Amino acid sequence: MATMTIRNIEDELKTRLRVQAASHGRSMEDEARDILRAALSSEPVRGASLVKAIRERIAPTEGIELELPAREAIRTPPELDA
Repeated sequence: MATMTIRNIEDELKTRLRVQAASHGRSMEDEARDILRAALSSEPVRGASLVKAIRERIAPTEGIELELPAREAIRTPPELDA
């Protein structure tokens, strides 16, 4: 098994860990291991794709119809002769 050192923990957080460990009748180290195990035991929730998220957000508005401007004829290129 690996060993890990955690530095710069706030005093209040350490106190809360110590109190919680005592209430469960175990050491702070055992309590920290249990907290990490519980927090990391499930797979992370993957969000929907960005496209799907945007469509779900816009769906209630039923979309927006945009007026497209009429297309103009192609312009003749300018003469660049000197």
